[in-house]
Amino acid sequence: PSNAQPCTRRDDENTFKILVATDIHLGYLEKDPVRGNDTFVTFDEILRHAQENEVDFILLGGDLFHENKPSRKTLHTTLEILRKYCMGDRPVQFEIVSDQSVNFSFSKFPWVNYQDGNLNISVPVFSIHGNHDDPTGADALCALDILSCAGLLNHFGRSVSVEKIDISPVLLRKGSTKIALYGLGAIPDERLYRMFVSKQVTMLRPKEDEDSWFNLFVIHQNRSKHGATNYIPEQFLDDFIDLVIWGHEHECKIAPIRNEQQLFYVSQPGSSVVTSLSPGEAVKKHVGLLHIKGKRMNMQKIPLETVRCFYMEDIVLANHPDIFNPDDPKVTQTIQAFCMEKVDAMLDKSEMERLGSPRQPEKPLIRLRVDYTGGFEPFNVHRFSQKFMDRVANPKDIVHFFRHREQKEKNENEINFGKLFSRPASEGTTLRVEDLVKQYFQTAEKKVQLSLLTERGMGEAVQEFVDKEEKDAIEELVKFQLEKTQRFLKERRTDAEEEKIDEEVRKFRDTRKKNTEEEDEEVREAMTRARAHRSQETVHTTFSSDDELMDTRTMEQKGSDDSDGGFSISATTSRGRGRGRTQARGTRGQNAATRGVSRRGRGNTSQESSSSSRTYKPIATPTKNMSIFDAFKSSRQQPSRNSSAKNYSEHIVDDDSDVEEIPFTASKVNQRVSSTSTFSKTGSQSQMSKGVDFESDEDEYDPFKNTTVSRRNRR
Repeated sequence: PSNAQPCTRRDDENTFKILVATDIHLGYLEKDPVRGNDTFVTFDEILRHAQENEVDFILLGGDLFHENKPSRKTLHTTLEILRKYCMGDRPVQFEIVSDQSVNFSFSKFPWVNYQDGNLNISVPVFSIHGNHDDPTGADALCALDILSCAGLLNHFGRSVSVEKIDISPVLLRKGSTKIALYGLGAIPDERLYRMFVSKQVTMLRPKEDEDSWFNLFVIHQNRSKHGATNYIPEQFLDDFIDLVIWGHEHECKIAPIRNEQQLFYVSQPGSSVVTSLSPGEAVKKHVGLLHIKGKRMNMQKIPLETVRCFYMEDIVLANHPDIFNPDDPKVTQTIQAFCMEKVDAMLDKSEMERLGSPRQPEKPLIRLRVDYTGGFEPFNVHRFSQKFMDRVANPKDIVHFFRHREQKEKNENEINFGKLFSRPASEGTTLRVEDLVKQYFQTAEKKVQLSLLTERGMGEAVQEFVDKEEKDAIEELVKFQLEKTQRFLKERRTDAEEEKIDEEVRKFRDTRKKNTEEEDEEVREAMTRARAHRSQETVHTTFSSDDELMDTRTMEQKGSDDSDGGFSISATTSRGRGRGRTQARGTRGQNAATRGVSRRGRGNTSQESSSSSRTYKPIATPTKNMSIFDAFKSSRQQPSRNSSAKNYSEHIVDDDSDVEEIPFTASKVNQRVSSTSTFSKTGSQSQMSKGVDFESDEDEYDPFKNTTVSRRNRR
């Protein structure tokens, strides 16, 4: 039974109870009159389950919000629900023994919220960020930072560096059970893939009794393969991990599955709301109640009762020649009547299931995919949908017509968009903005191709413009690449002839295309310059004409794939954008704030602070955009100094007895070194014999059976 509690009081003193959920997407379709409150109702149910089961804490795997900049309504409702369920007098039974100034170093309140003397937290919430609610903008803030500052959530797993990642765990202890909680917020899959391959991702382990810790890792990346490097293989993760909570994928596969190569378990809770009408979203939604005692664990599935039902069915007209004849003049009416019968049958099924679930929303989601290949014609979908306006939650997109067709390519250099859309998007075809930009310019005619800019950089700038509404991203990237090319030509002392300039530009562009890491660095440097310029230009400059310098904004270099669960529909999401922004935005101070780093416990008033600021050296920007030829004909300047490349050396540990000890502290001035724990920087290439037991009895709940599952030793 789902409410069974077989553990005795003595066992509870050594047992962690954790509610696990991912991809809640608060605010999804908040303006829809029917589905607008779905995400909030389900989030309320999730926290209610946590309160009723008296969990030690809630663990979220990213994408708590659907929008990178959630609306006031979404933020207000989220704060209201968190305050309702997470505040109270019930004492927290576990302690944190790691250095919290490292775990929450990016916060101005670097300690866990339940140890704050000014807050009364009964259910702590720990969360990483996802690709929908990732840090962005001049201050690199995300919506989770607002909740963290309010004291209602603990945001962890944030990586500051883009070249090297050291994942420091949050060390938790309850009685005799110890958990090392690792977290890694969403990073563009291609970049993280390269970092894993180049061994730039390190997971720090406790130096004392490292084999006695239960290693729990929360990640938010593509799990299914969307491209050559557009996912993270499970084999990349360290083999000392015991359980991986995998976010971003929306299909619910919450029962832990053993990876036989790395010998850890992977649980994929999936989303708690249907964000795309795809097969993966039709699976029943659950959250997990995770029990951990020593090195044993149990995942109890809790079905969500408030999730709107979703029914999906496919029809291939060519497979029914006895019913549909393309030569029949009334075949379209026959197809429409057949589809209407299918929709009615799905609605009847929904009514039957709702009888036992009164908390389920009344109107279900219906999707009927019709393959009309073979000479058939689609009927009017909007007229068809009018008949189900009062019975279906998504009347505008009930029927989806598609057909498999192959177009003959007129020119080898042209893009065949027919092939890109040959399959229904919900079956896994994912079109990303940056991929389309890159493919278009690479296959376009010579006169249309880019001769100065790079397709990769432009694609990422366009993606930031679309997804994050960073309206100046494209302009900043163009300015930066233009200036870099100008400096290159002046250093080469090229003659002021158009043919020679064009030749040098082509050579320069070819060398940049071959070095992807240098190109990534260019994008980051351009956006860093924008971050430094915005504060200065808005204060000292008055914009009066189109020829003068525009107000700049910043974007983090991001190529995240918004294909949730591998089944998301690849349609361009339209978002409302304000238009009243033609004037200057006024002064927006971006001075780096001095952040106090302190640790405190409940009732402890002593604090210790240190200043931490990041200074960017602004680069002079021309007030007018000039062409390469005009810039070269201007007065010749001395060649600019070549910026020295950063060299990163890999630290190799040959002997376990000579392991470098890494103090678990932040790299800040006058940072206090915690004496509670130290960490070893090991790659865990040899598999220890791990005694992690997993029991998954859905009918008979017995989380800690007295059986031992030995794990085989790796060679």
